[in-house]
Amino acid sequence: MRARLTLLAAIVMTLLCAGLSALIVTSIHSERSTELNRRNHDANMRTAGLLARGQLTPVHTERGIAALQVIDPAGRIVSASANMRGRPPMAFFVPTEERMGRMETLCHMRDFAGTCMLVSVQRVPRRDGDWIIYSAAPAYPWYVSGRLLAGVLAGSTLLIGVTAFGAYRIVGRSLKPVEAIRAHLCKITSTDLGHRVPVPAPRDEIQELACTVNQTLDLLQAALQRERRFISDASHDLRSPITAMRAQTEEALLHPDDADWPATATATLDSLDRLQAIVTDLLTLSCLDAGAAGAAAAPVDLEDLISCELDHCPHKLNIIRDLEPAVVRGDRLQLIRLFTNLVDNAERHAACTVTISLSAQSGQAVLVVSDDGPGIPVDQRERVFQRFARLDDARNKDTGGTGLGLPIARQIAEQHGGTLTIEDSDQGARFVARIPLYTAHPRPPAHQTAG
Repeated sequence: MRARLTLLAAIVMTLLCAGLSALIVTSIHSERSTELNRRNHDANMRTAGLLARGQLTPVHTERGIAALQVIDPAGRIVSASANMRGRPPMAFFVPTEERMGRMETLCHMRDFAGTCMLVSVQRVPRRDGDWIIYSAAPAYPWYVSGRLLAGVLAGSTLLIGVTAFGAYRIVGRSLKPVEAIRAHLCKITSTDLGHRVPVPAPRDEIQELACTVNQTLDLLQAALQRERRFISDASHDLRSPITAMRAQTEEALLHPDDADWPATATATLDSLDRLQAIVTDLLTLSCLDAGAAGAAAAPVDLEDLISCELDHCPHKLNIIRDLEPAVVRGDRLQLIRLFTNLVDNAERHAACTVTISLSAQSGQAVLVVSDDGPGIPVDQRERVFQRFARLDDARNKDTGGTGLGLPIARQIAEQHGGTLTIEDSDQGARFVARIPLYTAHPRPPAHQTAG
């Protein structure tokens, strides 16, 4: 990139120098040609003065010009410079009717082969007709002179070289922090995310880039650590029912005649149920993490949804319900999963009563699920939403859960634009889910046609 930018700067400067050099050479060439034409014109005017006074001789020489001819109205050459004696007219163009003089550059004159000549013509009106005076001098080449061309080329080359060198140094200095960032990124691997890229001192875009890279690395490291903890916890939870099934099966096989195979099968089914629950929850979390779309979002009556779930599912504890109308927009199956996870968690840890309330407050549907169990310490409230989290207090004595129900419930709430938190309560745990209410856009009234 450094070489490409340097080459680009050199190309741009070359084009600028070419344009500037062309402008300089063209301006000097035009100025010199104008001066040369003025000298020809002055020579023509002096010759016209001699003609008017009758002092013009057959051989007439003017300093500063290479050739001169005077032609009378009959087309005869009556006076010429020494080198043009006996020669035909050097040119045949004449001034226009509106002007007395004219100038042209001729490069194929027989008498000046290989040299371009600046020829000036002057009309001199007299009583017997118009006399024509031609004067010629060597025209300047397009580059004016070798010294001028060499100077322009030397200056342009020097300027291009200085520009290329400066661009190379500036680009190199500007890209040095980028190279340092690249070098540090090359050292980072999936097993070692502790490296961070250096942040340059100047407050510019490269500093912002370095800060963004470091923030991304922080997020990546945190995500990888969570993933590793998740895999470790999932492996532990999956291993427990598998170990139980293996131990029960091996014990029965040691004494097959004395084994109670129906009891062994029942115990194995319990472990399989727990294993299936864990795998199901893992698949659910995987879909939620991937943002996999469920059913199309539609208005859902939470009061009707909760009432149906409570009426159709048997409960071992006393359920107190206080439900008000509340309609949200979302996936009905996911909202059922959120509610059942909260209720299952409350039932596992409640002493005898679970309280469920639903209300509409400040544009949100507020679902509260409370139990009369031991509660959750304030410093542990966020931890219960971590996957496979395990608390050390009495709430963790029950092993019926998979450790994924509450993380799934929170993720569903967040995907519906809401939140799931734990709030203070006089007794037990109080889980509060808030989801934005559904607001139907009223249809505009139909236009009535006057009868």
